[in-house]
Amino acid sequence: MFFLETAISIFIGSFLLTYLTIPKVIRVVEHKRLMDDPNQRSSHSNRTPTLGGIAFFYCLVFALFFIRGRAVFDETMYLIPGLTILFIVGLKDDLVVLSPGSKLIAQVCAIAFVLSNDSFVIESLNGFLNIYEIPYFLYVALAGFMMLTIINSYNLIDGIDGLASIVGIVIMIIYTTIFYLSQEYFFALIAITMNACLMAFFGFNVSSDKKIFMGDTGSLIVGFIISVLTLKFLALKPESYEGLPFLLENAPLIAISILIVPLFDTARVFTIRIANKKGPFSPDRNHVHHVLIDFWGLSHKQASFIIGCFNIMFVVLFVILGSKAKNLGMVIMLVSVVILLGYIFFRYNYNFSTLKQKILLKRKMDSIRGKAEKKKVKKHKT
Repeated sequence: MFFLETAISIFIGSFLLTYLTIPKVIRVVEHKRLMDDPNQRSSHSNRTPTLGGIAFFYCLVFALFFIRGRAVFDETMYLIPGLTILFIVGLKDDLVVLSPGSKLIAQVCAIAFVLSNDSFVIESLNGFLNIYEIPYFLYVALAGFMMLTIINSYNLIDGIDGLASIVGIVIMIIYTTIFYLSQEYFFALIAITMNACLMAFFGFNVSSDKKIFMGDTGSLIVGFIISVLTLKFLALKPESYEGLPFLLENAPLIAISILIVPLFDTARVFTIRIANKKGPFSPDRNHVHHVLIDFWGLSHKQASFIIGCFNIMFVVLFVILGSKAKNLGMVIMLVSVVILLGYIFFRYNYNFSTLKQKILLKRKMDSIRGKAEKKKVKKHKT
């Protein structure tokens, strides 16, 4: 009962703080002319305020102050330095573009604080693929790589209105449920705080007159929180899994299913860029959300909603399978789904110049067809 009261208070407080702060950020950004200018890759055509992630940062810091007593291993003091580093780097990147190398170094520094806390150590995979004990040095390498992947994957899906918010909300709802059932209330409250921020931000992100982007300031912070929650989920002790609706050894696959949208999109885009002899971080419009908009003619809201629904269905499917199936069968299922999705989107493998030509050609063909239909109508009338 006490947790419920705290959760409601944290959610309402975080939502209101974010909701009331963002209009102030918009006014400052517009006054100082710090807005995001559209370019040839952009999915928006007007100059739009960015830096929405500023509200995320100090909302999380306030929330951590109020819920710090629930941190058994004092995780709060290990999260704040990482959040601060990524906030500063993300803010600078939104104002003055940083190189991928500079951002990577900052992410490694932020992750190092988390990995130095014993609460996050993964000692075993509990029989996943017959793996039990994990040496500490291997844990540090794998956990660091996993967190870097999650942070950058989430950063890369922030390409259209509402997508990063919806995917983040879905992930936070799932992790709130997992940590509540496993009685890890501190991390459940962090997920609730982040969820409230994203819900408050979502209304502005899809608005037509008060639009704002979260920018790297926001996406790095949200990606960092998701990576921390994922690491903690995998580090849960066997007794914590008793209240969860899936087998202990299937936890790594459940984590992948929760993060399937950013992980699949990043893997697909990196593969295409490398195949086209480009750097993995070189910009293009080959993301899944760009395909849905450019080729399937969906709006930003429609594409975001479809991807969010897919994420939910995928997690539900794997939780159901994970309650009974052995992990080898689930691995085969996961690989099959990824191959199928990769095949479906393979024909949209275009570099930017080819993609742009195809879009322009499609528009010209639509225009010609429209004119031809008008002529037919005129002839029919005469």
